Amino acid sequence: MGKQMTEMLKGTLEGIVLTILAARPAYGYEITAGLRDRGFSDIVEGTVYALLVRIEQRGLVDVEKVPSEKGPPRKVYSLNALGGEYLEEFWRTWSFLAERIEQLHSERAEGEH
Repeated sequence: MGKQMTEMLKGTLEGIVLTILAARPAYGYEITAGLRDRGFSDIVEGTVYALLVRIEQRGLVDVEKVPSEKGPPRKVYSLNALGGEYLEEFWRTWSFLAERIEQLHSERAEGEH
């Protein structure tokens, strides 16, 4: 992943992870695997775990420790009401930005002709 992609992803990864959790509760590795399945192949588990700690501290998710067949219990994250509100705001902001960026891109393309 290029530096520009990495920088852009930093600002959106939180919303992406919360969107995954809106579909169903998951633990860290499941979230990382889900991101990779969606084409975010260069995201490392450490990045996801650090993000999960932050969103847990901010009260956007509920956490339940679930016994694991291998090793210590897993922390399963689920989106709570506050996280749902945050996610709705994320998508409103994303739509606003995407529309403006596409408009700028179209204007630039028209100017090149």
